[in-house]
Amino acid sequence: MAVFVALGAFLMTLAGGWTAQRVTDRRHLVLGLAGGLMLGVVGLDLLPEALRAAGREVFGVPAALLLFVAGFLLAHLVERTLAARQAAHGGAEGQGRHRAPEVGLAAAGAMVGHSAMDGVAIGAAFQVGNGMGTAVALAVIAHDFADGFNTFTITSLYGNARRRAVAMLVADACAPVLGALSTAFFHIPAPVLGCYLGLFGGVLLYLAAAEILPEAHHEHPARSTLLCTVAGVAFIWLVVGVSG
Repeated sequence: MAVFVALGAFLMTLAGGWTAQRVTDRRHLVLGLAGGLMLGVVGLDLLPEALRAAGREVFGVPAALLLFVAGFLLAHLVERTLAARQAAHGGAEGQGRHRAPEVGLAAAGAMVGHSAMDGVAIGAAFQVGNGMGTAVALAVIAHDFADGFNTFTITSLYGNARRRAVAMLVADACAPVLGALSTAFFHIPAPVLGCYLGLFGGVLLYLAAAEILPEAHHEHPARSTLLCTVAGVAFIWLVVGVSG
């Protein structure tokens, strides 16, 4: 049952990526919406769930929050290291706001891992009961549209070829199905899952605040771009509210 339901997440992820591909003539709006979706997912979905699941504190601070900050710093460190390496080899010369493709692939890879955890969450919820499984599945399917949209956008934004972006999109779509299937063989403890969500949330916040949104307003600082960002956050809020 869990694997069958996860197929809905597979289709929604592909739908999100397809949408991102079809609106290339409104790139600033796409990036504005993607940034809003990412902020919404982090602040309204990932971080609250991480705090609930991780539970324990480390020197007075919830472990999920420590890993959230660590994820943000890790993303910053990786990008600065790759950018410095590119500059040292003259890769950024004459290219303006050059971006290392490896950062886009790493970020998309993290989203694939998150989608796999979504599948694990579906499978684990169905082990508790059909009602719980259905509620979790609806939440995952609803926000996997945003995951597919963001996976394709992030991979493309950092200069990767379209075929790579499509490959990462397909991997992201397959991940929930494989994650759900894996629950037939093992179980991930809630504290470990919570810590992972905290770390991933920090990475995602860095990409949204330091990369996606500045790029969205770089050439088109329009009010419509800002409205798309607000709409993205509002959509995730609606999804969280309905599924909760």
